[in-house]
Amino acid sequence: MPLFSELTRQRWRAFRSRRASYLSLLVLVGGFLLSLLSELIANNVPAALRYRGDWYFPIATDYRPALFGQRDTFVVDYRLVRAEMGPDDWAIWPPIFWGPYESDSLLESYPAPPSERHWLGTDNKGRDLLVRLIYGFRISIAFALAVWILSFLLGVGFGAVQGFFGGRLDFYGQRFSEIWSAVPVFFLILTLIVILAPSLLLLVGLYSLFGWTHIAQYERAEFLRLRRLDFVDAARALGATPWRIMFRHLLPNALVPVVTFTPFTIAGAITGIAALDYLGFGVPPPAPSWGELLRQALSHFTTAWWIATYTVGAMFATLLLLVFINEGVREAFDPHRRRDAV
Repeated sequence: MPLFSELTRQRWRAFRSRRASYLSLLVLVGGFLLSLLSELIANNVPAALRYRGDWYFPIATDYRPALFGQRDTFVVDYRLVRAEMGPDDWAIWPPIFWGPYESDSLLESYPAPPSERHWLGTDNKGRDLLVRLIYGFRISIAFALAVWILSFLLGVGFGAVQGFFGGRLDFYGQRFSEIWSAVPVFFLILTLIVILAPSLLLLVGLYSLFGWTHIAQYERAEFLRLRRLDFVDAARALGATPWRIMFRHLLPNALVPVVTFTPFTIAGAITGIAALDYLGFGVPPPAPSWGELLRQALSHFTTAWWIATYTVGAMFATLLLLVFINEGVREAFDPHRRRDAV
């Protein structure tokens, strides 16, 4: 028995036929996977270190500065360790030897323009801009994926129950969805963040709590349509329970809205977290975020062009990839275009 149906394989072939969409998906997924290894790519500590006969793994463990002969400090300065390494010492250093929270004390002023020392320049605290963009990309994509998963789980579950059972449950569910979707989400989230201690988990929870209604409406419509088909009656005749019919037989055929709305949801979450960070209600500092860099760009618009240029460029490139992916998904799920592509 094949793992995927023939229709699914046709859709995948149609998506791959759009070169721009397929390459955009590869670039975006590859970039996110690489960002998960940001500590190995851009950091001010080595992944592994053999120093004077002993092995250390600074990327996973915080060591006492006294182990490296450093006094009057609470944090090991691995730049000094690197300068004092002997011929028998050995280390795996990251390609970009700057940490996301590290300020360059040798600069005369902040922010500093692009140079050999900092390829994209620094922010207003002397931190490497390229490193902050890499770590900010990971936070943005991780936030967007978490919001997408949680909000779609809520929306699919709520819409499936409404559409399958119908009746009063559907009537009252619809009224609840209409009221919930009318709530001014952004301002309510701002208010709750002021009351509660802001954190990434809190932001994910709030966005998911208010972001499920649109997918619930489409899933409800799909289940209302599918529940009248013959294969549902056949499943009932064989003794299948309502929940098995819903999630074993109907759900795989009702995932079209989930797939088609995924690029929009991820793009909306990326811009949403950037807006909150820009206003100062997002990820608590000093966590690297694109919205915080945009706020810096506004403050230093005439004196530090590189902050606005590279931050906006990173956001534009990410959203453009999602636009291309969405175009490919739309074509793959359009039967007329899919027939031409296949």
